[in-house]
Amino acid sequence: MFLQVWGGSCYLANKVLFSLGAKSRVNSTKLQITAWLVYLLGVPAWVIILAGHQNWIAASVEAGGIPSMLLGLYNSISEERQAKQIANVLVSVCTYAALVLGVSYSVSTHGGIGSIAQVLEFGVMLGFLFGSYYMAKRSNWGWGFFMLMNVSMASLMFLQGKPILMGQQLLSLAFVVYGFISVRKKSANLVITE
Repeated sequence: MFLQVWGGSCYLANKVLFSLGAKSRVNSTKLQITAWLVYLLGVPAWVIILAGHQNWIAASVEAGGIPSMLLGLYNSISEERQAKQIANVLVSVCTYAALVLGVSYSVSTHGGIGSIAQVLEFGVMLGFLFGSYYMAKRSNWGWGFFMLMNVSMASLMFLQGKPILMGQQLLSLAFVVYGFISVRKKSANLVITE
């Protein structure tokens, strides 16, 4: 129960802060920095929970997403607004390595892809890694991938009897949708005023 509250609250706080940052024009950078930091604090709880249920794809994704989160944190703090090319390449390598490692270990352990849980883990994997990557690069594609991740993880947590984390994922989904709508409105307003 403690791990569910720890991981779930950090994850939910991350999505709330991201969505508020998308809406805000004044404190956007501070909210994004805090969002990245809060999520990093929740990663250990998620890895323990997922590994405990032998969700190897999702567990490796959580751990493998740390470089993307650090890149997002760097981009939020940096005056340059874009990480150096070497950092982008390093994050890409870590992202793809996590994909290969997680899928390979899951297939090896379970003797293939034969369960609904593994299919949901693929949704989590794609949504989390590409969502974090695109959010770190300040691309709106990140919001769409986070939606896929939230729906997949909520379904996985439902199947595994984790109601706190399922509810947290559905709440997070609402904030992701809100953030996406806010970013789209902000972009539309910028186009109109220019």
